[in-house]
Amino acid sequence: MELEKAKTIANEVVTKLAPYCQRIEVAGSIRRQKPVVRDVDIVLVPYDLWYLPQAVAALGPCFINGDKLKRINYRGVQVDLYYATPLTWATLLLIRTGSKENNIRLATLAKKQGWHLAASGDGLFNEHGQRVAGDSEESIYEALGLPWQEPWERG
Repeated sequence: MELEKAKTIANEVVTKLAPYCQRIEVAGSIRRQKPVVRDVDIVLVPYDLWYLPQAVAALGPCFINGDKLKRINYRGVQVDLYYATPLTWATLLLIRTGSKENNIRLATLAKKQGWHLAASGDGLFNEHGQRVAGDSEESIYEALGLPWQEPWERG
């Protein structure tokens, strides 16, 4: 679908879920400003665990209903909701923004240093298992010795 339609769908979902979230942001190819978008990716940190599930259920049929990912069909569009915590927010937003090639590049650079970039969103860990970055997207780039890239520069 075209970017503008995807943005409209994403904004509708964010508006409906935001009252129940500490943080919520559109990720994926929409955040990267790709002209053609396959689905809508949203990263959120729940705030109201009582009403959020009801708000998600009201969006449409749910095809994946896990603790960290809910995949729903909202007005005929696949919407993936990625559940983060305050600790995992920045890394999960980075990874779910992509691109796949950028994620591979970051993970490969980490691995060359004996480090690990956790796809779960837990952060960037050194060879001793200590978290060295992940409080912000910028911190991961900095720890890997890379200049910061805006989402639309990530491929």
